[in-house]
Amino acid sequence: MDASAAEFEQHRRFLTGLAYRMLGSFADAQDIVQDAFLRWHQVARADLASPRAWLAQVVTRLCLDVMKAARSQRVDYVGPWLPEPIIETLAAPENTAIDDRIDAPVALMLALERLSPLERAAFILHDVFDMDFAEIAIAIERTEPACRQLLVRARGHIGEARPRYAVDRAEAAHLATAFFDAIRTGDAAVLRDLLAEGARLHSDGGGKVLANLNIIEGEDKVLRFFVGLAGRFGRAAMPWSRPLLINGLPGYVSRDPKGNLQTTALEITDGRITAIYIVRNPDKLEAARAVALA
Repeated sequence: MDASAAEFEQHRRFLTGLAYRMLGSFADAQDIVQDAFLRWHQVARADLASPRAWLAQVVTRLCLDVMKAARSQRVDYVGPWLPEPIIETLAAPENTAIDDRIDAPVALMLALERLSPLERAAFILHDVFDMDFAEIAIAIERTEPACRQLLVRARGHIGEARPRYAVDRAEAAHLATAFFDAIRTGDAAVLRDLLAEGARLHSDGGGKVLANLNIIEGEDKVLRFFVGLAGRFGRAAMPWSRPLLINGLPGYVSRDPKGNLQTTALEITDGRITAIYIVRNPDKLEAARAVALA
């Protein structure tokens, strides 16, 4: 690897995390970063005051172009949309720097969907990656005062979606295991103990496989859904991975009784599950296949 490529590799994880938070697709994020890599080789790097800031600008602008082109596809999406799951083992270090993590919580990713592309860029660059307004202004081709206004509006829309409760690795493994066992057996008592009163279930099949077309809200409705599934399929074999982190949340990869692959991520507050995010759309499960086949 030559010196130019080696220097770029120091920023790859950061750039992938930036693009993923902008787009919600890990595959698209990788494509964007590869495009940035090609542009990196065409620039006179000696003239760059900050290679990191320059690369962030390139990736941000490429993402904004993709978002404009993909807007109609998101509007026509079948059922609830969830971001492509980012899977990490529980053995990964907990103190990894933000530039080297792609653990964007699902609730935050869903909140980002409510923002305009420019608001989303301003929020991610400033509040996630701590870039200053001068750098953001160059990246999105707006004035600094305009960037400040974009950030204010973005923060207003994000609101309560900011992560407030961190689950440690041991608790994550325990909760993922307990939840999987409970839904496999239809143990209503255990499920009720695990679920928060206002628990929600999001299931993303993208119109490709069977999934709920609406979000299921409330402990009782979520409980009935899983007990009903267990009653329908019995204790059918449901192969699953060891507990994992999915977008930084406790979770796992499994196959349903019909053999369809899916990821399940659990949002936890005060020891109870407040949201369940199940991704079943096969277009979003490339990383999950690698885990399932490992």
